[in-house]
Amino acid sequence: MPRLKIFWIKTAFPAIPLREVLKPMISRKVLVCPLDWGIGHASRCVPVIRKFLAAGMRVVIAADGRPLEFLKSEFPQCRYVRFPGIRIRYPEKGSMIRKILLQSPKMLLGICREHRVLKRIVRLEKPDIIFSDNRYGLWSRETTCIFMTHQLEVQMPARLKIFQSLVRRFIYRFIKKYDACWIPDFELNQGLAGKLSHPTVVPPHAVYIGTLSRFLENKSRYGPEPEIAYDFMAILSGPEPQRTLFEGILLRELERSGKSAVVVLGRTEEQQDIMLNGRIRVISHAETDRMRELILQSGMIICRAGYSSIMDLVSLGKRAILVPTPGQTEQEYLARLLLDKKIFFSLPQKSFDLTYAMEMSVNYPGMVLQNDYAVLEEKISALSR
Repeated sequence: MPRLKIFWIKTAFPAIPLREVLKPMISRKVLVCPLDWGIGHASRCVPVIRKFLAAGMRVVIAADGRPLEFLKSEFPQCRYVRFPGIRIRYPEKGSMIRKILLQSPKMLLGICREHRVLKRIVRLEKPDIIFSDNRYGLWSRETTCIFMTHQLEVQMPARLKIFQSLVRRFIYRFIKKYDACWIPDFELNQGLAGKLSHPTVVPPHAVYIGTLSRFLENKSRYGPEPEIAYDFMAILSGPEPQRTLFEGILLRELERSGKSAVVVLGRTEEQQDIMLNGRIRVISHAETDRMRELILQSGMIICRAGYSSIMDLVSLGKRAILVPTPGQTEQEYLARLLLDKKIFFSLPQKSFDLTYAMEMSVNYPGMVLQNDYAVLEEKISALSR
């Protein structure tokens, strides 16, 4: 009899893991993984992370280097995992795309390595959702995976245009491994990123969530906009060695101009705040609220033509001079697109002349483009259930 009784209990009440029993009472956990090529991808993840947190989710951030330090300062309450990305050597001159293509075997191995590392992180953290910003190896069959990118149509150099559709198909093979593809742009009228985010063929599981900027959230907490205190603000970002090369060019041009300026170096690992010649203030890094204030205090912004920087500029309606990273075809395309639309003036780094740029930029007023985040909130709300 006792044996029969025990057998009946095991059959009627099978063992259920405690995690499954408690799952409805535990908030969902999301693993956020931005690309670590500069802090632009980490910056545009800020409003997404805010929405995850607002939906009651637990956020674990997996990053490395400057993006990791940046997000730690923005979200000290979150848990962090060091997750190195693919290390690519950037050229001092010539096409970055060509350089990356030459390193494509290394990139493929890097994607495979990222995927293996992710498996270990998934076993340890047990996330319900994985959110990858442009990191192709971060899909998992064990959880819901979201891929975010604005580069569905990688712009190839003129000599390599014949490979553009091949590269797009190659990228789509990875994107299809994810459950959803979020595009940080608007769908109508080619959006802000033009052909980059509006290719001839869009992945079937893609959705346009609108532009993203860390500066527009919680706008009601800010007082009136500050008065102009600087003629220029220069924002340095992106991969080395070009970031440091551009820093030297900018400081020389600003010193020669006789104008007042604040320069943010984009070095999250430093705590520098000094004055040069009584006119040029140099800051290693500024957190979101301080960065917003400095941008609004500046008459003109000088920065790279990275998409995250452009989204920040249009969210605040600031005028700017764009200087694309040499050889980075994405930035060169965006700078040319916005120049042709008479939105932002731009010129190449090798011929950067601040006096000339000041004269020409008079006819480029910038634009205001803001997102109400309704689509993003809807998507995150669905994931939180």
